[in-house]
Amino acid sequence: MKRIEGVDGLRACVGSELGVSEWLEVDQALVDRFADVTDDHQWIHVDPERAAESPLGGTIAHGLLVLSLGPRLSREIYEVTGFRLVLNYGYDKVRFPAPTPVGKRLRMRARLAELTEVAGGVRIVVEQTYEVEGQEKPCCVATHVTQWMS
Repeated sequence: MKRIEGVDGLRACVGSELGVSEWLEVDQALVDRFADVTDDHQWIHVDPERAAESPLGGTIAHGLLVLSLGPRLSREIYEVTGFRLVLNYGYDKVRFPAPTPVGKRLRMRARLAELTEVAGGVRIVVEQTYEVEGQEKPCCVATHVTQWMS
């Protein structure tokens, strides 16, 4: 895990890769729990028998489930200290270029793309690339924005 201290530490990381998380298996139980929480029970996510007959060959994780793993996977990659508060400012861009098959493992690669001074702190942009083991295309590419308050 990369440890980053304060604004100066963040500035020093701009333009560089922060690291890569551990692999995380996306199993059917996780997908089913997400479906229950979001009330999104589309068959391609929750019906293994029907999904097996689809061109995808099985169930796939919800794109938003993959995106929601960002905070968990980020904590494995980097830790920022020296601020009293961090706020999720949002996402500038999110794409799902390839599916995440249930039963596969994924990980996230993070790169600090930008840092902007704002009143009381800084705003950073982290490019998140979610990779599926054995799959060439990433399953999610997102530009995450957070605000760090001193």
